[in-house]
Parts: sequence; C-alpha cells; structure tokens
Amino acid sequence: MKSDTVAVHAGRHDFAALGVHAPPLDFSSTYPLPELDEAVAALDALAAGEAAAASGVYGRLFNPTVRRFEQALAELEGTAECVAFASGMAALTASMLAACEERRHIVALRPLYGGTDHLLACGLLGIDVTWATAETVAGAIRPETGLVLLETPQNPTLGQVDITSVVAVAGAVPVLVDNTFATPVLQNPAHHGAALTLHSATKFLGGHGDVLAGAVACDLEWAARLRRVRILTGALLHPLAAFLLHRSLPTLPFRVRAAQQSAQALALLLAEHPAVERVLYPEADGVQLRGPGAVLAFEVAGGRTAAATVLGSVRLITPAVSLGATDSLIEHPAGLTHRLVDPGARQELGVTDGLLRLSVGLEDVRDLWSDLSAALDRASVPPPAAAP
Repeated sequence: MKSDTVAVHAGRHDFAALGVHAPPLDFSSTYPLPELDEAVAALDALAAGEAAAASGVYGRLFNPTVRRFEQALAELEGTAECVAFASGMAALTASMLAACEERRHIVALRPLYGGTDHLLACGLLGIDVTWATAETVAGAIRPETGLVLLETPQNPTLGQVDITSVVAVAGAVPVLVDNTFATPVLQNPAHHGAALTLHSATKFLGGHGDVLAGAVACDLEWAARLRRVRILTGALLHPLAAFLLHRSLPTLPFRVRAAQQSAQALALLLAEHPAVERVLYPEADGVQLRGPGAVLAFEVAGGRTAAATVLGSVRLITPAVSLGATDSLIEHPAGLTHRLVDPGARQELGVTDGLLRLSVGLEDVRDLWSDLSAALDRASVPPPAAAP
C-alpha cells in the first residue's frame, strides 16, 4: 500500500474484532492477575523485552494504546518494530544505553538537536563521544564503538548526510538516524541501512503542539533491548499521548506536503530579501530524501540584534521552540535550542547569532510572507542616530 493509505490504516488491524472505529484508550495503571502462573509468565515475557504478553501486569511495562501507535509508526517507517517513549530525549537516552551496554563509545555527527548534543557532551551517561563528519566517520570508529549517531536533515542548518554511505563505513557498528525533520513521509532511514530511526514524535508526528513523545523504529532484536531499558527507566509513553499521536498519523502526509509547499515558496522569497544573508533549505534527491520538508533556516544581516527584532515583530508566526505544528514557529537556535552546545562548535557549524529557524505550518503562504517580510523590513531599518 502507498504511504497515504498506510498512514490511515496502520495500527488498526484489530478494530473490527473489537467492534470499534476509533482507537481505544486504556488508562490502566495496573491489570488484574487472578492466575499466578499466568501472571509470572507475563511478567517474565515483558521484562525480557517482548512486545506484549497475556497480561499487561503494570502500566510501566505495557499499554495497549501505546502498542497500537508503535505498530502504526513501524508500518510507516518500514520496520518490524517500534518502541515509544515519554519524550524524544527519553527515546535517545534509551537508544544510547541499549547500544552502549558493552561498547561505551559513540561517534556523533554534528550538527544535531541541541539537547542531543548536550546529552552527548555532558558525560551524564558515562559514554565517550567522538565528534565527526560524514567524511571522518571511518577514522573515528574504534573497537569499543557501540553507535554512530546522526540527524538528517540536520538541526538547525538543514544539511544532509548520505545515510547509505555512513552505514557502509560504519560496518558492524549500528547507525541511528534522527528522522524528526523529514518524517516517514519524506525519508525512511531503515531502507538505507540504519538500525535505529529516532523521532521526536512531539513534532510532525503529533503535529498539533499538544503532545510530548519519542519513538524508535527498528528490528525485533533492537526493540527488545529498548523495551528492557524503558521498563527499567520508567519511560513508557503516556496512553493519552499515544492516542493523540495515533489520531494524528492519518493526516501526516497531507500536513507535511502542504507545509513543504509553503516552505519552498518562502525559501525563494527569503533569498531575495535584502535583510537576509543566506537561506538554508534541503535539496531533495528523490532517493533518500523525497522532498525538502517544512523546516528552513535563514540568517539575517545585523546578527543577534536583527534576529531579536524579527522575533519581536512577527504577529502571525509564533516565536517559540519546537516544530512540526499546524501553526508556524520561529526561533533563535544560538540562544535557545542550541544554547548549551559548545560556543566554538556552534560558530564552526554555522549556528550564528543571526540565524533563525522557521517551521512552516498550514497557514496561507501569502499571510506568512506578509508577516515575515514586514518583520524583516523592520529589522533592516537602521536605528536612529544618537543625539549630539
């Protein structure tokens, strides 16, 4: 089936048998266990990382609403399994712990989401990190390397990484790809050899700015490892969040394509505005990345002062972190999402004080440009001269 059809029907295989049309929502924090032997067997199965058992036993171990969302996203990503978490950072942390249980070294390709960068750099998990580029991955891998981690398109500079090439040089080392910006509508890292496909499901998958979630699409073996970490850390996605995510998936392809169309138009308009020094927006190759997406970045002349003026001048676009919502959001990476990244690395990666990241929503593109161009015009007006 085509992805639009999968998005509508995925995770709904048992609805007819249940006699329902909308996803059931189970809030249970615990489940009755009248048969002790059955209860013991269920607990053992879930603790071993199995997807389900005869009983859910306890809400930290399993929830059927969460399970349906996992099955739906796995179908969209083209993987055997998916494991959902309470946030994108919880999903990332579990992936690192599962991958580095024995081999405690990670090769990471900057730029990454600022929270990811900070977790890798701060040493909290006791994992050694080597920063690399796509060209230096091979030389950075050591016998104790447990994971290669990358994001494409990259946050916030929208650079692209060839997943197939990185997987090839990584060899036996698993590769994790953060697919948040592209979504399964535009990119499926597993098709190019990635072992783990990470999503901050808070973003496009949720799509309405009302849910926090993370997910990792993967094979059966990785899913079992991730579930074991999830049980120990208590990071299971809340069932209401899973319900909202599952409800949002059918419209995901349409939301992404509509926002992408507006983003393409805005990228061209921004490139012509005299207050804009550069526009960063992916070029889809049609093989790995099937479309450029709905997120772009642009640098305004005048640095931080001009960027702050733009943020303070927009009226329709919301100055806020996050992305992938139905409304357009704009933020200052150097001051917010990437504030905790090493300042030297920020500058080297092009995350300058004048850079703004724009997540394009579903508003009419003419209204968005009217708002954005007026803010840019204001930012480009020189301040009044001081009185003598």
